[in-house]
Amino acid sequence: MFSYTVSRFSFCVDLIQESNMQDILYAPWRDEYITKKKVKGCVFCHISTHAIEDEDLNVLHRDEHCFIVMNRYPYTPGHFMIIPHFHTDKLEDLDPKIWLHISELAQKCVRLLKDGFGAHGVNIGMNLGEKAGAGIAEHIHMHLVPRFQSDTNFITSIAQTRVYSTDFVKIYNKIKKLIPQYI
Repeated sequence: MFSYTVSRFSFCVDLIQESNMQDILYAPWRDEYITKKKVKGCVFCHISTHAIEDEDLNVLHRDEHCFIVMNRYPYTPGHFMIIPHFHTDKLEDLDPKIWLHISELAQKCVRLLKDGFGAHGVNIGMNLGEKAGAGIAEHIHMHLVPRFQSDTNFITSIAQTRVYSTDFVKIYNKIKKLIPQYI
């Protein structure tokens, strides 16, 4: 009997079936998630204050008001976030100058995703608060999610699962190279 197992963000072809166990998903690429040093406090504040670690933290750009970082658990390849350095969970408390700066960056990033990265569309969004769906509710951030003509498939529909079809580091490097041209 053939069966397969999927996780929320990944699909694996390599399956191991044990006689007295359920199907096992072999996912060695998740090792870093389990073994990586855990950040105490706000992960976005950690990224904000550790510019020397930008490459390891997948930061694409930073300036005096905010930084742009790849989403480590992307909805689609190329999903990244614009995040203010100022720690707040309330958009209404953000300095209007910083909000305008984030908006300007978002416009430039949409152009980068469409013209440079080849996205057919872009979703932009903010989940303000845990009840609104924010995974990291204590520090506001804006998501930019590139969309492609065929980025949905049967697994999304029947298993509520996304297939990440390419290497995360390759995507990071590709977008990082585009930043000087668009930002």
